[in-house]
Amino acid sequence: MESALSSHHDKGQALLYLTDEQLRQGIEAMFFAYRGFTADPDLILEQFSYGRAHHRALHFIKGAPGTTVNNLLNILGVTKQSLNRVLRSLIEDGLVESHIGKKDRRKRHLFLTSEGIKLEQKLSNAQRLRMRSAFRTAGPEAVAGFRTVLEAMMDPKMRITYTNMRDSGG
Repeated sequence: MESALSSHHDKGQALLYLTDEQLRQGIEAMFFAYRGFTADPDLILEQFSYGRAHHRALHFIKGAPGTTVNNLLNILGVTKQSLNRVLRSLIEDGLVESHIGKKDRRKRHLFLTSEGIKLEQKLSNAQRLRMRSAFRTAGPEAVAGFRTVLEAMMDPKMRITYTNMRDSGG
């Protein structure tokens, strides 16, 4: 019993002293995993001459219908000019609607149209398939650890935004 505990403890201690080589391998694994995670949606986006920024906008508008342009700017961390370019194409193509705020007419609230919902669903389904497969392969403990690592890598302000979105179901 004691050897199992000390073995578990040793593994935990070893994680505190990762070598540069182990960190490099982790960085590379994350890079290639991200390539895989974005590959399927990229093929779909290509058909519309869209990029990943369009996908992220669709994703976060779907998660929080009526979100404001400023909120989306904060979440995505892009320039106003860049976001406006993305939103303009999504609006012109009939995927997003922009409504002027009832309380504050300076605010624009964003909603997906039925076509926008269909495209977002197609993009998310591709990523869900890959995530579900990876999570099933890794198992529940690895999934919980993965989430812990991702949250620990977030800037504190982004972690708060992420936690608020997660807790509100968005």
